Amino acid sequence: MKLIGMLDSPYVRRVAVSLQLLDLPFEHHPLSVFSAFDRFREINPVVKAPTLICDDGTALMDSTLILQYAESISPGRSLLPSDPQRLLCSLRVTGLALAACEKSVQIVYERKLRPEDARYQPWLERISSQLLAAYDELERELASGVPDIGCGAIDQAWLSTAVAWHFSRRMTADIVPEDEYPALAALSARAEALDAFRAAPYGDGAYPVRF
Repeated sequence: MKLIGMLDSPYVRRVAVSLQLLDLPFEHHPLSVFSAFDRFREINPVVKAPTLICDDGTALMDSTLILQYAESISPGRSLLPSDPQRLLCSLRVTGLALAACEKSVQIVYERKLRPEDARYQPWLERISSQLLAAYDELERELASGVPDIGCGAIDQAWLSTAVAWHFSRRMTADIVPEDEYPALAALSARAEALDAFRAAPYGDGAYPVRF
C-alpha cells in the first residue's frame, strides 16, 4: 500500500502511526496538496490527503475511512476496543481529537491562505473557542490520570489525541496554552517517544525516519 500526503498533516500522520501499530506495511510518498498539486492530482484527481492506494489500486480518502479499512485487514491487533461500552468511550475521545484537528487546520488555513485584510475575526474567534472546547473535554477525560500507552497499549482514541495535540501546539500554540492542559501535554510527550511516532515525526519528512 502507498500512503500519500505530508506528515505535517495530523490526518496523514494519524494514518501513518496507525498502520505501523496494525502491522500493515506501506510506502509513504510525502506529496503536498499545495506545492505538489499536479503530481498529487495524477494519483488522486481530488487531491485530498491522506490518500491510501490499496494493493488492488483502489484510492481511499479520509483518515477515518482509511483506518476502518486498515482495521479490517490487520493481521493481528486492533486499535479499537471490542466491548461496546469501551468502544463508545473510545469513539467519543476520537471524535473530540478529530474536532481539535479540524479546528486547528481551519485556523491555519485562515491565517496562512486568506489575505490579512480579508480575514473575518468573528470566525477565527468562533473556531478558536471550538478548538479549546475540544481540548477542555479531552483534558477532563484524562482527569483520573494519563493512561499507560507504552508497549503497544495505545489505542486509536489516545493516538489521535496525541497527534492532534502535537499539531495544535506546533501550529496554534498562541491559542492552545500548554500549561493549561498538563495531562494532554504529558500524554503527547509519552506518545512522541513511542517508536511508531518517532518513525513518522511531524514535518516534511518521509516515513520511516530511522532512529
